[in-house]
Amino acid sequence: MTAPVPADGSLGFLDRARALLTEFPVVDGHNDLPWALREHVRYDLDRLDIADDTSAQLHTDLPRLRRGGVGGQFWSVYVRSDMAGDDAVSATLEQIDVVGRLLARYPDDLARALTADDMEAARRQGRIASLMGAEGGHSINNSLATLRALYTLGVRYMTLTHNDNLRWADSATDEPGVGGLSAFGREVVREMNRVGMLVDLSHVAATTMRDALAVTEAPVIFSHSSARAVCDHPRNVPDDVLELLPANGGVAMVTFVPKFILPEAVEWTRRADENMNAHGLHHLATTPEAMKVHETFEAAHPRPVATVATVADHLDHMREAAGVDHIGIGGDFDGTPFTPEGLEDVAGYPNLIAELLARNWSTPDISKLTWQNAVRVLRAAEDASRALKPTRAPSQATIEDLDG
Repeated sequence: MTAPVPADGSLGFLDRARALLTEFPVVDGHNDLPWALREHVRYDLDRLDIADDTSAQLHTDLPRLRRGGVGGQFWSVYVRSDMAGDDAVSATLEQIDVVGRLLARYPDDLARALTADDMEAARRQGRIASLMGAEGGHSINNSLATLRALYTLGVRYMTLTHNDNLRWADSATDEPGVGGLSAFGREVVREMNRVGMLVDLSHVAATTMRDALAVTEAPVIFSHSSARAVCDHPRNVPDDVLELLPANGGVAMVTFVPKFILPEAVEWTRRADENMNAHGLHHLATTPEAMKVHETFEAAHPRPVATVATVADHLDHMREAAGVDHIGIGGDFDGTPFTPEGLEDVAGYPNLIAELLARNWSTPDISKLTWQNAVRVLRAAEDASRALKPTRAPSQATIEDLDG
């Protein structure tokens, strides 16, 4: 039985949300803490200890993860897309290294997870299942052997692009290049299927989404994307792609980034990004220096503010378009300078769940959103890999072989 709801609903919904998250905690598809640690303290974990309150600098620390009901986290081992070649590979390895150091430093809270079974074991132990996702195919430097090496090191998804095109894949936020996936890009997807690495279609152009869905033999994910029908931004997922997910088995994880969820924030963010560039800063930077520049700009140009309800609007639409078995959560904390009201940091997930309860989402539906869908999609990638490996050897193809 559910607890009685007070007249105003809010307290009862929040209590119910917290209780639900103790059984089916959030698996978040994308958190940029590793890159934030690079930017803030160059990976010196003694200088920025996430066992303590780090809210002055970060969206993420262990106490807030616990308050937020997080039971699984894909840590993004992201490197900027203006990094290239071996520099991108080395920076990705540094990101992987810091995740390993976090796991070693906080074993009572974080559990390395390589499989769906590992995720379930961590949940039983009361620890946060910790997985890794590489954000951007530039991290493999056009090498399928490097892709396999990242999998061996624990990376369980790769976002095919970041903000810029690759030679083999088009990004959502760049001009059309190859028109989706090239022949080598399709081979990347096939090799990811073979090894058991999830194909992540956040950041890619809609043409790339459709090409990947046509070639993949395993479910895909969108680790941090929202609904284009609700906010017309190229980083979001069109309805025709959402409608393909039931047949594919994939999962689209809603993101909290205001410029991707609130139409009024799109133009404001463009101008804020230009202001950052004018100050010689990368527009995605979240260092103290960068945040001061943002705050000065915001004081002169008030920012449109997204809320928990804004995110819930996307989830309502995504559930209608794709079905409740094909949605999840990927906040992008510590990868964005701005967050919605009520979702200021990783402690905020209960507010979102309370909002969904107030919208008459059922407990079984929310359990799928928070935990079950993410675990299922990873298990499906593992199953596909087991089926493919007996008949498919590691690909030796090169981009020169396939794309000329």
